[in-house]
Amino acid sequence: MRHRPGDVGLAVKRLQHRHHRAFSRALAPLGISLVQWDTLRHLARNPDASLHDLAVLTFQTDQSFGSLATRMASRGLIERIPGPGRAVRHRLTDEGERLLAAGQKLADGVLDASFGNLTEEQLDQLGDLLDLALGPDPTA
Repeated sequence: MRHRPGDVGLAVKRLQHRHHRAFSRALAPLGISLVQWDTLRHLARNPDASLHDLAVLTFQTDQSFGSLATRMASRGLIERIPGPGRAVRHRLTDEGERLLAAGQKLADGVLDASFGNLTEEQLDQLGDLLDLALGPDPTA
């Protein structure tokens, strides 16, 4: 069966939508949203990231991420630390690290439900194909 680009694009979008709904349901008992967990995940991978960097990584505007970071800091999930000039750097707190780890276990379950029926070779192939399709970011 031949897959047209539009059909593949729609399948990717459907899978993304399914994951968003499943992640939101799974994370709800922890009291965090998908956007908050995603922020914790990216901050763990990018310690001392700026507000702008985290906004880009989480697909948000600087303004919306600034509001989110303020709420997360007031909940004790992240710290906002003055950087050079007007820059603000961000770090995980112990509570943020705890919720990240708990959320990761839940996220792994969601992803296993989607990709668990693929062999390791098929999963690598899918990852390679998606990397190839993404290519360099034309907006960067």
